[in-house]
Amino acid sequence: MKKLIALTAIAVGMAMSGQALAHGATPKHGGVVHNAGDLSFELVGKDGKAVIYVDDHGAELPTAGATGTLTVLSGGKKSEALLEPTGTNALTSKTEVKLARGAKAVASITLPGKEAISVRFSHK
Repeated sequence: MKKLIALTAIAVGMAMSGQALAHGATPKHGGVVHNAGDLSFELVGKDGKAVIYVDDHGAELPTAGATGTLTVLSGGKKSEALLEPTGTNALTSKTEVKLARGAKAVASITLPGKEAISVRFSHK
């Protein structure tokens, strides 16, 4: 009986993991992806700055007019940077941001006509 319960739990876990990937959790730019509501946010370190790409169900969501801040906790140090729209669906830090392995980051993003969204990342 215990084996049946264990096998059922494993089967359910495997089935659910496939659903999680189906919702766009795969990075397109080599970063770390987090979903908030129907949107996907991918945090990428690029040229010493942080870039956050925004997608809506796999389609690029325009970020023109968006605002935001990024707070990074790494090695016991806290840094903050303002985010500005760049490219079609990206927000880039105005200042240099170090995204070291193990860093934790919180982005607060306000898209035009929407309420602010908080997104948490763990950089691997």
